[in-house]
Amino acid sequence: MTIHNQEIADRLERAADLLEIGGGNAYRARAYRQAAQTISGLSQSVADLVANGDDLTELPDIGQRMAEKIATLVETGELPQLDELKETLPAQLSELMQLSGLGPKRVKALYQDLGVENLDDLKQALEAHRVRELEGFGRKTEETIAEHLARRQGQEPRTRLMEAEEIAQALAADLRAVDGVQDLAIAGSFRRRKETVGDLDILVTAVEDSPVMARFTGHEEVREIVSQGETRSTIVLRSGMQVDLRRMPEAAYGAALHYFTGSKAHNIAVRRMGMERGLKINEYGVFRDEERIAGRSEQEVYASVGLPYIEPVLRENRGEIEAAQEGSLPELVELDAIRGDLHCHTRASDGHESLRAMAEAGAERGYQYLAITDHTQNLTVAGGLDERRMNEQIDRIDRLNDTLGDRIRVLKSAEVDILADGSLDLPDAILERLDLCVCSIHDKLDLSREKQTERILRAMDHPSFSILGHPRGRLIGKRDPYELDLEQVLAAAAERGCFLEVNAQPKRLDLSDTDCRLAKEMGVKVAISTDAHSRANLDYMRFGVDQARRGWLDAEDVVNTRSLEALRKLLERP
Repeated sequence: MTIHNQEIADRLERAADLLEIGGGNAYRARAYRQAAQTISGLSQSVADLVANGDDLTELPDIGQRMAEKIATLVETGELPQLDELKETLPAQLSELMQLSGLGPKRVKALYQDLGVENLDDLKQALEAHRVRELEGFGRKTEETIAEHLARRQGQEPRTRLMEAEEIAQALAADLRAVDGVQDLAIAGSFRRRKETVGDLDILVTAVEDSPVMARFTGHEEVREIVSQGETRSTIVLRSGMQVDLRRMPEAAYGAALHYFTGSKAHNIAVRRMGMERGLKINEYGVFRDEERIAGRSEQEVYASVGLPYIEPVLRENRGEIEAAQEGSLPELVELDAIRGDLHCHTRASDGHESLRAMAEAGAERGYQYLAITDHTQNLTVAGGLDERRMNEQIDRIDRLNDTLGDRIRVLKSAEVDILADGSLDLPDAILERLDLCVCSIHDKLDLSREKQTERILRAMDHPSFSILGHPRGRLIGKRDPYELDLEQVLAAAAERGCFLEVNAQPKRLDLSDTDCRLAKEMGVKVAISTDAHSRANLDYMRFGVDQARRGWLDAEDVVNTRSLEALRKLLERP
């Protein structure tokens, strides 16, 4: 049984949660959590590494004992240490830690004092107003937890894009290997590269006697077969994700791909255009009366209503059809246009790699530059750098650049905390030594919309401010964006010559697609950066590019599509 990276990371995270809730060894909990972060950020399959006999201790923050535990998990599907923890604490307690405002100490208090073991128990305790009576909670905290719980329980189950990608690509690779399979595509919100995915829709064409349906329903990850037929089958995977496989005739493949890619609103608009021309458009093709006149390709479908091909990432009925009619669709930014990464961490703060290792990884990707942006002193939990340590870091970067030649340029930077009063977290004398500053908010996330906005505007007034990092502060599925007047922030950025970040970390993807579109409309450029904490995390760039493309951004809208010389000029404050 193949186990995906995210499944491994989830088990390790659960072990870390239960260790912390139970007041266990803090070092052990940290080891599990760091291993989980490493694995969730890998582009390689850990199961493949184990099968090939690779040394897992070569991965960041994975020692010999942890490597053995991971190998056992891959080979048996079990993590004995997690099973032992479940004998002393309810496993579902770790779900509580996914709610904003609930850390291990609070979850432990809920469990020990109120008998809360799961989300349903928590809901009952909140409704009875028993949570506010606990020490360290209070009425406001109770109301906040209740709000987050209600929002979580009211949402349909969705999977972050990166995790869906791992599942989808493994399944697609297995099906492509089946005899007789010709075309295969994963459609739906996955193909539109939305930040979260519901169900997966897979389309295939295949010769008549291809056993593709049998392979699909017999896949090793199937938990339940919902339906099984010659042209359509539905399964539920171990992860809980539902997957539909549809077998289409070649003549209808493009029409089906268009239909099942969506979005629904986009499809309705295209069908309406077809009706105006006397055509019927559905998943089986484009028809005039009973005659199919198009449908083998998506290009044929669009051409039938007088439109050029529209990229899947734009198909949300947000003006893309009108732009196509006018010939003004954007030339969307491509991954190979990125010349460098402007947000990366090293072991100097909470990263997992050395300065040189990150630089070498950037050079291997063909980047011209890489900004090292370790945290500053206010973020103590991440080992933020104070004045002395930051000066030492700057000196190390200068020495490293002397050895790198023209392979890559490491830019001196920092992820500088924006303090509650809008000041920056390092003295001006140090900020002036930096090539750029990524300035971010990491605390006081509950300030009012007015105060949070004013905080950022004051920070932007500082001449060393370059880029606003993860501008909304959200964690997808876990933490909502903080209150912010983004239009006011964008207007200030345009006036001051600052930029906003599209943080490509799959748990953030911040700015959102609609925020990217707004930035473009207001004339503010963005930096697509990975917030990488390891070499492998540099692969996150593709998710940031997807997000920017969904926001209609072209290469000109993205600062790190520039050469180093052009970037330096762009970073000069007016």
